[in-house]
Amino acid sequence: MIKVKKETGHFKSFDGTKIYYEVRGKGTPIIFCYGIGCLFNHWRHQIKYFSENGYKTIVFDYRAHHQSDVPEDHENLDMESLAKDIKGLTEHLKIKKAIFCSHSFGGQIMVKTFDLYPEIFSHLIFINGFISNPIKGMFGGDVPAKVFNFFNRGYDLLPETLTYLWKFSVQNPLAIPLSALAGGFNLSLTSIKDIEIYIKGIANLDLQSFLALFEQMMEYDGHQVLKRINVPTLIIGGKNDGVTPVSYQEELHRSIKDSELSMIPMGSHCTQLDLPDYVNLKIEKFIQTHKVKKPRVKRAPKDEVSKEI
Repeated sequence: MIKVKKETGHFKSFDGTKIYYEVRGKGTPIIFCYGIGCLFNHWRHQIKYFSENGYKTIVFDYRAHHQSDVPEDHENLDMESLAKDIKGLTEHLKIKKAIFCSHSFGGQIMVKTFDLYPEIFSHLIFINGFISNPIKGMFGGDVPAKVFNFFNRGYDLLPETLTYLWKFSVQNPLAIPLSALAGGFNLSLTSIKDIEIYIKGIANLDLQSFLALFEQMMEYDGHQVLKRINVPTLIIGGKNDGVTPVSYQEELHRSIKDSELSMIPMGSHCTQLDLPDYVNLKIEKFIQTHKVKKPRVKRAPKDEVSKEI
């Protein structure tokens, strides 16, 4: 069994907000960006596999998530601040370029970061991603948007009551089967424990911060950025994903020049948890196929070298 050392820490971002991170392994850096309200556990299979096979895996908590701080200024709960956190992370860890692997909302954050700091990207990997409001027309109607608006408007009036309702609805025993029915998880493939960890994590988030970030997710549109992506890009989707269905992945594929698309049978919205071995091999093959070539160093002719000596 390979033992991989874990390094943990915080760094202060541009506005003083402390951002938590974990680093494992050595080699080519891969930075993982999870979905809104998610946890490192969503990447547990990828962290283990890649940190044991020649890669440095880096996970971090978004601001207002888990072990990272809620910013003092709530105006800094926006896409640009999230992108600045990622740039700060690379500077703190002295990483010039990295492979970026995102899931769900992490795709929007990854694209916004590419928009501002394209120089830090060597590869892009989207898993069940999207680039604009994902809940518009979700499940064939506007129910998700109405639920969000209810919580968003109600929080200002009754914050304690809405927080209670939030925790109750998320932790309700029906949450697991309902999320599976909606295509969020494949219960025949994903461990129930993984789903329980996710539900517990999202229930403990600061509701006001979550709503602010959720609104950012609904408002952001990165289509114009996709046209400028010029690094190797892999798009992975689940054929049974009811949250960000096949059409979302096909749109990303059409919009990003020379991108690769892989739709995985039986994959839900959390394909990396449903079929981790398959996803890991897809990612590794993609990285190996698109290795970044190191620039050749021009050497002086022998006669010039001898003259200098």
